[in-house]
Amino acid sequence: MVRFREKLARRIAKTGSHLCVGLDPRPDGGVEETRPFLLDVIRETAPHAAALKPNMAYFEAMGHRGIALLEDLLREVPDDLPVILDAKRGDIGETQRYYAKAFFDGMNVDAVTLSPYMGFDSVEPFLHHEGRGVYLLAVTSNPGSHDIQRRRLAEGGEVFSLVRDFARRADAENLPGDVGFVVGLTNADPDLLRGFGDAPLLIPGMGAQGGDPALWRKAGRNAPDVINVSRGILYQEPEKTFSEKAREYAKAIAGNH
Repeated sequence: MVRFREKLARRIAKTGSHLCVGLDPRPDGGVEETRPFLLDVIRETAPHAAALKPNMAYFEAMGHRGIALLEDLLREVPDDLPVILDAKRGDIGETQRYYAKAFFDGMNVDAVTLSPYMGFDSVEPFLHHEGRGVYLLAVTSNPGSHDIQRRRLAEGGEVFSLVRDFARRADAENLPGDVGFVVGLTNADPDLLRGFGDAPLLIPGMGAQGGDPALWRKAGRNAPDVINVSRGILYQEPEKTFSEKAREYAKAIAGNH
C-alpha cells in the first residue's frame, strides 16, 4: 500500500500546488444549505488543491446530520486528493484505537490531526493503520501556543521538541503510519520550520490569520508540506469563485503572485 506521505507528494507533483483547502462551514444554514455550498467548494478547488481538510467541529455542530453530511461529502472527493480530518483528538490508547477505527475505517480519511500531549501511547494506535498519517499539534497558530508549546525546557529546547521526537520514535518502532506536524505560520520562522526535517507539515495561519508563506519558502523544505486556507476561500471575496480564490492562494504559496 502507498504510504500517506507518498500519496501527498504525488498530489503535490501533479497539481504543482501546496494548498490545503479547509472545509470550515458556518453551520447557521443547517445541512440543507451547507451541502450544495461545500460540494461546490470541493469541485471548484480540487484542481488547485494538494489536500482537503474538513474540520470536525463544524460538522458536529450540526448534530448527527452534520456527521452524515461529512461522510457524504467525503465520497465526492477524487481518489487521489488526500483528506486530512481536523479532529485534534487526544485520549488514552484504547479510546484512540476506536477514534482511529472511526476515522480511517469508517470515514476512510487519509490523515487525522491529533493532540499528542498525553504521550506517545495516545498517538500509537493511529500509526498501526497502513497508508494513513497523523499530524501532531506542535506549534499551533494561536497566541496561546506560547503558554505550553513554546515553553523552554530545563534540559534545553522547547516543549514542542518533545512532540517532534515522536516521528523518530515511530520510525524506530517500524510503525506503518506516517507522522507529520501542525506548525502555524503566525508562530513560525524558517529556522523552526527547518527543524522538522523531512516530516510533512500541515501549516495553518495563511489567509484570515495573516500568516506569510514567504517564511515557509525561505525554509527551503523538501517535504510534502501543505499550507491551509479555510475562511479565505470559503467566505472572503465573495465576488470571486472558489476556483479563482484557490488558484490565487496556490500561486501566492508558491511565490507567483
